[in-house]
Amino acid sequence: MVKKIKIFDTLKGELVDFEPIEKNHVRMYVCGPTIYNLIHIGNARPMIVFDAFRRFLEYIGYKVTMVQNFTDIDDKIINKANEEGVPFKEIAERYIVEYWKDSYNLRIRAANFHPKTSNYVDEIIEFIQDLIDKGFAYESDGDVYFNVSKFEKYGELSHRNPEDMIAGSRIEISDKKQNPLDFTLWKKAKEGEPYWESPWGKGRPGWHIECSVMSNCLLGESFDIHAGGNDLIFPHHENEKAQSEARHGKTFAKYWMHNGMIKFSGEKMSKSIGNIWLVRELVKAYDPDTIKTFILSKHYRTPLDFTEEGLNAQKKSTKRVNEALKAVEEKYEGNVPYIPKSEYMKEKINEFIDYLSTDFNTPKAIALIFELTNELNKALTENNEQKILENYHLIRNEFGPVLGIFELPTKEEKSAKAEELINVLIDVRNMLRKEKNFQLSDYIRDSLKNIGITLKDTPEGTKFTIEAN
Repeated sequence: MVKKIKIFDTLKGELVDFEPIEKNHVRMYVCGPTIYNLIHIGNARPMIVFDAFRRFLEYIGYKVTMVQNFTDIDDKIINKANEEGVPFKEIAERYIVEYWKDSYNLRIRAANFHPKTSNYVDEIIEFIQDLIDKGFAYESDGDVYFNVSKFEKYGELSHRNPEDMIAGSRIEISDKKQNPLDFTLWKKAKEGEPYWESPWGKGRPGWHIECSVMSNCLLGESFDIHAGGNDLIFPHHENEKAQSEARHGKTFAKYWMHNGMIKFSGEKMSKSIGNIWLVRELVKAYDPDTIKTFILSKHYRTPLDFTEEGLNAQKKSTKRVNEALKAVEEKYEGNVPYIPKSEYMKEKINEFIDYLSTDFNTPKAIALIFELTNELNKALTENNEQKILENYHLIRNEFGPVLGIFELPTKEEKSAKAEELINVLIDVRNMLRKEKNFQLSDYIRDSLKNIGITLKDTPEGTKFTIEAN
């Protein structure tokens, strides 16, 4: 039987009991990146948080179907493509590949589905036409808009009154719109832009309609959790909710979860401001355990001030955990014995689950891991085998994998480290050869050959091959 949990629902504005639509099966949609550049740590926070949340749901017994999209049709992508003089798809595909590199380096699991907007244009056109037929949308000179005044619950998710929004808006009613709050479902193509044929002429989808269609196609007309950054609550998620419920006449997402923004010196981190920390650069300076633990040490709904001082302090803490785990593995020469769960272990597991079952309180869960590390170091000092194994397994095999931290390195990671080491040895050998120290340089070459690594000097530099076992 799965564990019952509570989450904070943005729609209700309070902590609620979580009950999936289908017993023991959670279907969740997480808004993914617009792929026109490398992702920054602000993009990575929801990736890290909701990857861990999904792992936790699975840990306590739920089956989880997770969808995270790629927005590959967007003004920013088109602008970048025009700047470089390449098709928009080339920009999109380039940064999808880069996304996967960063995601892998952060040890974030892939979702079950990663749909791209460009693969769902026919479904988007059908969705829009249905809204027009139902009286919730209208065409105006090649554009199609959602008619906000026709949807009575508009503003429900963001807790805003449409009349107040209009009164406080600087948007003037255009010749095309019937209401300043009406939002675009379909954009008429401009000169030089990519387009698709539609009943309203050549054009492309608006931003909000994309997620409604992809979630609808992959998770159904109603699903359990819609998640993302709280900067998406309005207008993106509000508009998704409105158009989806207008079309289907039923609840779109049963629960809404939103993480807080990452800030730098008190300001929101964003590409437009220019105060971004690229994940690509961060993983060079800090290991994934440090980055993820730093983010999970703050409650997911609160703002997070991202600083070097904070990261450096976290680096020391995570290093201490990894050193304790490594000490155990060295003690048992890589074969740490399995032990059945003791009463102590069961008590700590229940404590861990209780923390995460109450609005996913990762700060308390992280604190528990650090507490267990203290116990592990104490047990190592006292050579208390029972306590060593209990605390080791709790960190390495129970709690770490749930949060995506302190996991054993994969074969690929070990291989990458080995290649880095070989390249260092090649650099040292090249320096020795320049200094005409052939005795030492040949020693490096021959020693590597003896363990199955052959060096070959070419005009393009020294290459190496590794013999298969």
